[in-house]
Amino acid sequence: MNGRIVIRIPRWVKRRLRRQMQKTRDAAFRTRVQVVLLYEAGLGAQRIAAHLGCVPATAVRVARRFLEQGEDGLLDGRRGNGELKVDDDLRQALAELVAGSAQDHGWSRPTWTREALVATLRQRTGVRVSVTTVARMLRDLGARWGMARPTVVCPWSKGRKARRLRAIKKILTNLRSDEVAYFEDEVDIHLNPRIGRDWTLRGQQKVVVTPGQNRKRYLAGALAVNGRDLVFVRSERKNSDLFLALLEKLSRHHPRARRIHLVLDNYGIHSSHRVRAYLAKDGFRFRLLFLPPYSPEHNDIERLWREVHANVTRNHRCTTIDELMRRVTWYLRTHAARLRRNSLTHKRGTRHVRLAA
Repeated sequence: MNGRIVIRIPRWVKRRLRRQMQKTRDAAFRTRVQVVLLYEAGLGAQRIAAHLGCVPATAVRVARRFLEQGEDGLLDGRRGNGELKVDDDLRQALAELVAGSAQDHGWSRPTWTREALVATLRQRTGVRVSVTTVARMLRDLGARWGMARPTVVCPWSKGRKARRLRAIKKILTNLRSDEVAYFEDEVDIHLNPRIGRDWTLRGQQKVVVTPGQNRKRYLAGALAVNGRDLVFVRSERKNSDLFLALLEKLSRHHPRARRIHLVLDNYGIHSSHRVRAYLAKDGFRFRLLFLPPYSPEHNDIERLWREVHANVTRNHRCTTIDELMRRVTWYLRTHAARLRRNSLTHKRGTRHVRLAA
């Protein structure tokens, strides 16, 4: 078969091949069918290769297999090699590995590489796969190369933590009509931008200019437990004065409230001598409900601070701290106005408290 390859196919066979080519999800099979159909149309190996983006030798090999084996020659020759290595069990094993750390399986480095995953899968399952196969499995699992989230474990026992959360929830769900409750927390605003992800074109990277010398401002905020009100103050220092300024503003904001409950963390400015003196002087109008240590997930205002960073401070281009604080203040005031407008559409007194161990 050293001469020119000539393929003649009946019309009904061509129709069947075209239907199979349209329905298949196997790109390699689609290419092989196209090679045969183009040969049948009178094209040579060089023109077929240029048309399909392959090498001429591939076109010749496919054509010869078709002439020798017929339509069976278009199928993947590896289909009879036995059971597939990649099955649901292997994918589950890979998912369990990715969910943990490489050090859990004897590696010195804490993060996974695809080579380490290949070796560990072979050790755990006895199945040998390639790095390319692992990459394809990761894609099928929806795995991504993402940033880890730092956290600190609460030192309390699960029982003690659960009891504290239940006690706070009981107070918040049984408020009297003349009582209000807020989630309280502070946030740092840095002139040096928080660097975060953004859409970029392939081969490019966005540049964020930093002022070099960092400057800071601080906010103390209180978000109503029912999510319908926001009160905040700002300061150049993160000390008891900042927290006391928020208490004063809350007191003026609710002049008729018999008691104001604040759910907050155990930061030192919340229990300083000056704060305790102020609370005693005010006739215990404020009640501080301290969360278990390192439990930011139970303080709803933490989500608001994440929104501030996402919408204002991340990758910002402000050159002065005053300009940045104006943007932060405008965002919070707009958010507070929106909460108060939405509160008009809800029945007064309804609450939804999300505190669980």
